[in-house]
Amino acid sequence: MPASRPPLAVTMGDPSGIGPEIVARLFLRHPEARRWIAVGDPLVMADALHRLGAAGGVRRIDDVAEARHEPGLLDVLASSDLETLPPVGRVCAQSGRAAYAAILRAIGLARSGRVAGIVTAPIHKEALSAAGLAYPGHTEILAEHSGGARVAMMLANDEIRTVLVTIHCALSEAIRRGDFAAQMAAIRLAHEAGRSLGIDAPRVAVAGLNPHAGEGGLFGDEEIRIIGPAVEAARAEGIDASGPWPGDTVFMQARQGRFDVVVAQYHDQGLIPVKYMGLEKGVNVTLGLPFVRTSPDHGTAFDIAGRGLADPSSLGTAFDYAERLIARHAAAPRPADAALHL
Repeated sequence: MPASRPPLAVTMGDPSGIGPEIVARLFLRHPEARRWIAVGDPLVMADALHRLGAAGGVRRIDDVAEARHEPGLLDVLASSDLETLPPVGRVCAQSGRAAYAAILRAIGLARSGRVAGIVTAPIHKEALSAAGLAYPGHTEILAEHSGGARVAMMLANDEIRTVLVTIHCALSEAIRRGDFAAQMAAIRLAHEAGRSLGIDAPRVAVAGLNPHAGEGGLFGDEEIRIIGPAVEAARAEGIDASGPWPGDTVFMQARQGRFDVVVAQYHDQGLIPVKYMGLEKGVNVTLGLPFVRTSPDHGTAFDIAGRGLADPSSLGTAFDYAERLIARHAAAPRPADAALHL
């Protein structure tokens, strides 16, 4: 990494889950090779390193400029100052507030250019709710606090990439929200995401909502009324979009090389194929933000939190993915708060 480039920020996630542990493990696996800072609570991160038997510890910092990136000491930019450790392995309002504070601090750093991008460890939606924070997840927090951008979630691994039209909502609500504007936004973001990954003319496949993509209207008409017209409109803009394709086969075709990105209509339609191929390989990328943000493709894993069993592979993959995206855009000038072409 060029010495002049700001470091990446890695948020600690929910302190009651495996977030602090996988951040600590990421640091211990590469203590000297990566220039980054953790954003979170110093007490929580010190405890995570201690539980892993680490010889080093944390250095609390209050500004990115104070980071030294020295082997054996993890620079932790303090976003909270807990006096006691939250309980491990269960929903806790204290953890929800601390996780949220870390995300907000990281967003501010990214928007000001103090960090090159954000990699986020998992948070728990019920903990946010317990803390009085009405957010379904990271994506909605990022959208609200990053200039009101229209964002989308892309889940990716080495074989398939999927962009979601709707994210965290009931299936009935996803059907309502998947209007023409939502379809167009997702298709455009999928196209730009492919280009950001070095694909000059990404082939964007749009999945249908209903079985067999509606079977000509026999199983629903959203494909005829909404999705198909959006595909045609995207093609008129010069995007290589096609569909709507049946949701039960389009990912297989993408894996075989026919498509570069699949636009899925709702959360589980898009995430099941990626997660089935292995959580350690999946990366969540938020598209449409003015900075790079990635995260691992798994949750807080309360069932193994605090037991030293968490695998940081997906977090490491998310870190590497962020580095790739940042490197591709480093030379391209842009307005300070404009959305990256991701």
